[in-house]
Amino acid sequence: MKARDVMITQVYKVKETDTVRRVLEKFVDHGISGVPVVNEANEIVGYVSDGDIMRFIGRPELGMFDSLPYAFMVRLDENEEPFEERSKRLLGMNVMEIAKKKVVTVDWNEDIQDVAALLGKKRIKKLPVVRGGVLVGIISRGNVIRHAFTNLL
Repeated sequence: MKARDVMITQVYKVKETDTVRRVLEKFVDHGISGVPVVNEANEIVGYVSDGDIMRFIGRPELGMFDSLPYAFMVRLDENEEPFEERSKRLLGMNVMEIAKKKVVTVDWNEDIQDVAALLGKKRIKKLPVVRGGVLVGIISRGNVIRHAFTNLL
């Protein structure tokens, strides 16, 4: 079985010129948690997940001074931007400002056992599927599990 046999061909995606607002609209409208970012040629240039959104709107990183056997957490910026303002600002940002630019993909001819290994090893929820460098589908861990075990249960 190949990636093309398991992949979903209806891929929700955004363009590299879109704002984060468009990403969040896709998340809400389609009940998804991540989207590939593509250029005009439908080539993947990034990926945005709900985790990327959480990292942006969450409290800014705390510094840590590690002095064995004690560790101390200190706030680095006492004048941090309030949560609501940070969330509003995010909406107008270009998607590429928060997108991961190094995207793990899989070729549509890849064996499904190799896809499963990659999903597990890299701890990735979804893999964009490409053919000739162009986005043609997406495979989730759930897709692989359903295809692998449907006939066995």
